Amino acid sequence: MTPDEITKLIFRTALRERAAFDLLYRHTSAKLFGVCLRVLKDRAEAEEALQDVYVKIWTKADRFAATDLSPITWLVAVARNHAIDKLRARKAPAAELDEAQAVADPMPNPESMAEAGSERRRIDACLGELETDRATAVRGAYLNGDSYAELAARFDVPLNTMRTWLRRSLLKLRECLER
Repeated sequence: MTPDEITKLIFRTALRERAAFDLLYRHTSAKLFGVCLRVLKDRAEAEEALQDVYVKIWTKADRFAATDLSPITWLVAVARNHAIDKLRARKAPAAELDEAQAVADPMPNPESMAEAGSERRRIDACLGELETDRATAVRGAYLNGDSYAELAARFDVPLNTMRTWLRRSLLKLRECLER
């Protein structure tokens, strides 16, 4: 069916001609069902949406304005918009405000932030007791995620020496933190 013929059927539907509406349905329902199914991804819900779409077309056909656009574009827009509305309606409603209090805040509370700050100062002080290159290697390995091989190359020492540096530095840090 040509776009001009579909346009005429829409205009006749606006005049409440049932035969024109029936013909419009027979020639466009497969396409509009495909639109509903693509949006809703559920066959039964798409079939129900299609019925609603044709009720809208019956009641709003007088709003159709013939333009350079294809009349099927208008029909597809009606179907798509209705399917999107159904999709939005089936989403779970937002939780009640009272239920929101039970949701944990991912941000640390002031007390834990103060504790973390205190721990950070202790760790920095203990790192200050290490030799500069050892402290830099520990920061690189455990804070920056540098590999032992990268650190060994950076400090120009054998890999096993870097492992020994890090192991001994961690032992010294533990002793310092236990004081």
